[in-house]
Amino acid sequence: MSRRWIQNPNRCADEYLDGIEDFIEFARRHNPGATRIRCPCRRCNNMLWETIENIGFHLVRNGMIETYSIWNLHGEQVDHASSSNAPRVDNVEPIVDPNDQVMGIIQDVFPFSSTNINQEGEDDVPTPIDSAEFEQYEKLLKNANQELYQGCESFSVLTAIVELMHGKIKYRMSNLCFDYFLGVFKRMLPTDNCLPKDHKHAQKVLHGLGLGYEKIHACKNNCMLFYKEHETLDTCPICNESRFKMTSQNRTTKIPQKVMRYLPLKLRLQRLYMSTHTAIDMRWHKEKWVDDDVMRHPADGEAWKEFDRTFPDFAADPRNVRLGLATDGFNPYGVINQHHSTWPIFAFPYNLPPWKCMKKEYMMMTVLITEDPGRSIDVYLRPLVDELKDLWTNGIRKYDKSTGRMFTLRAAVMWTVNDFPAYAMVSGWSTKGYMACPVCKEDVTSGWHAGKVCYLSHWRWLPWDHEWREKDKEFDGNTERRLRPREWSGDEILEQLNCLNFAPFGKTVSRTKPSTHLNWTHKPMFFELLYWSKLKLRHNLDVMHVEKNVFDTLVGTILDIEGKTKDTIKARLDLERMGIQRGLWMNRDTDKARRDLAFFSMKPNDKKEFLKFVSFVKFPDGYASNIARCVNVDGVKFTGLKSHDCHVFMQRLLPVGIRHLLPEDVVKPIMLLSRFFSQLTAKTLRRTDMFQLRHDIVQVLCKFEMIFPQAFFTNVSNRKASQRVEKKCTQQSKARRINYRGLGSI
Repeated sequence: MSRRWIQNPNRCADEYLDGIEDFIEFARRHNPGATRIRCPCRRCNNMLWETIENIGFHLVRNGMIETYSIWNLHGEQVDHASSSNAPRVDNVEPIVDPNDQVMGIIQDVFPFSSTNINQEGEDDVPTPIDSAEFEQYEKLLKNANQELYQGCESFSVLTAIVELMHGKIKYRMSNLCFDYFLGVFKRMLPTDNCLPKDHKHAQKVLHGLGLGYEKIHACKNNCMLFYKEHETLDTCPICNESRFKMTSQNRTTKIPQKVMRYLPLKLRLQRLYMSTHTAIDMRWHKEKWVDDDVMRHPADGEAWKEFDRTFPDFAADPRNVRLGLATDGFNPYGVINQHHSTWPIFAFPYNLPPWKCMKKEYMMMTVLITEDPGRSIDVYLRPLVDELKDLWTNGIRKYDKSTGRMFTLRAAVMWTVNDFPAYAMVSGWSTKGYMACPVCKEDVTSGWHAGKVCYLSHWRWLPWDHEWREKDKEFDGNTERRLRPREWSGDEILEQLNCLNFAPFGKTVSRTKPSTHLNWTHKPMFFELLYWSKLKLRHNLDVMHVEKNVFDTLVGTILDIEGKTKDTIKARLDLERMGIQRGLWMNRDTDKARRDLAFFSMKPNDKKEFLKFVSFVKFPDGYASNIARCVNVDGVKFTGLKSHDCHVFMQRLLPVGIRHLLPEDVVKPIMLLSRFFSQLTAKTLRRTDMFQLRHDIVQVLCKFEMIFPQAFFTNVSNRKASQRVEKKCTQQSKARRINYRGLGSI
């Protein structure tokens, strides 16, 4: 039968739905009596077992694996000529012995222990191991063969520890809780049991499996790391701060002021090739990639292709790893009034297919910083950059489980993904002030409006002959003749940075910089990578953070929420000063100036109608959180909306809820903005649509500039600070009862 329906992107089409029914009928026929079979959807990837009824739902929601055209895992006989080693799966879910799984883990970590390695040719044999590694292997093998207690055939010592540690991580159990239950289990078992007494001893048993971390001492003021040539120092050579805390003289061990955890990247990349399935998937971007007009993976982007053309020797081996880096700060204690934040840095491999590369199972934490590093984040990136330089230049010899051969593994960072404040830390270009835009740089159009820096002149990005360039009164009162700012190449940026002298890192160092530095705060350490300046795209903005900030600004303004709206008294006075948008000027019919409700804001009754509509909305399970709980109808505001809630609200609820409550001239641009985010965050996107989106968003921003005041276009990264300033100004205005009668000349 034809299985072209698997490639159909429309999962609601009759062809696709009929194909699902054919697959389910095929599975029932070839697996009689089976209650659970492998699920071939993109999320389960034939690795998880589901009931036949649930598989139909999974295939509609997630889609079937596009390459799974021969259903050999569901009973279909495979032609021996095309696939001589195709596995035959049993009709029922197999019961895997935990002890066999643990032995498989040991064989993955120590490939020399496997007996079926191809011995033909010297390059096919894993490199010899040293005595320390062999000693770890013997310890693990001893624990894997030792019974948990005399007569126990189900669990060995290593199997029991692995099962318990897996449960600890899966259900987020604290170390104290784990110690308690481990002690209870030890007392329940016979007295001759070999179960560890606490979490610390259990970790020592698993130490041989690798994936540990290094503790690197850091200066208290973020000046430097006590690393490599500075490892033996006791004081910081920059600020003269002591490396250790002041303790009593009777204490034998010294306590460092600050510690950074570094998790070596090479060991984690090695794990990707220790499993046959993962090792095959690591070549997906080359072997299974389809060159069509659809963008479904970073390999479809121009930056990826430009990298392949620039470095053909790296691109020749599909097993070379392409990484992305991401970082952000969070408060691990969940206390709002605490300023402490922890900053992990994650790496994720893009070699994997799109339904795997962003799964948490494949994300690797490389650095853990215990406070906000600010621009000194490069200090903590030193071990990671050193390892990335070695991975690019020399590589490491690794064993590929799928082919049974050794190969030289190399790795490269393609780009970083951050929100706007973290973007400044990593890129070295400050995202505050008049030159905050990292694309326009010194050619940005910005000004001081309503007590904040705003970024305008979006019609610079329109075509040269566009009619809106002549509409001066609709914008800022001036015609726009300038072209869009030019794009800087990586080599030009590197040349500019090499001409600048930056102060050393650290809290005690003065941050004043000359005007020649523009908005550069430091030279990013990533430029030490030989390929970094050649990349077409070095830094990306996290669209979820941007979408949330845009949503908060937009909804706060159209609902006229106090402290969140950009339509303030200062914004109205600023429009009067500029002589534009007379409909938004202050009303001075009486003895006091009054700010009337703007045409882009809802009336009080319309606000309650909109909030009631949101409070009655229900989503399918797992699609979104209960947004109705975040609605305060009486207070006319939203509380507790998370990033994903704003993502769903912006794309699904907002266009429907406002279409009959606001003027058409206001509704249309908001709907276009919602569609822009919806298409941008879709799983698949055509390249032609990308160019259209780039053209549409310029027109949307220009329409917004015709509607909203200048203060609407502020820096989203400073949104919270702006809200505090606006709230304080509003409270002062109420307290002093300021009379705006004589402010007409401002």
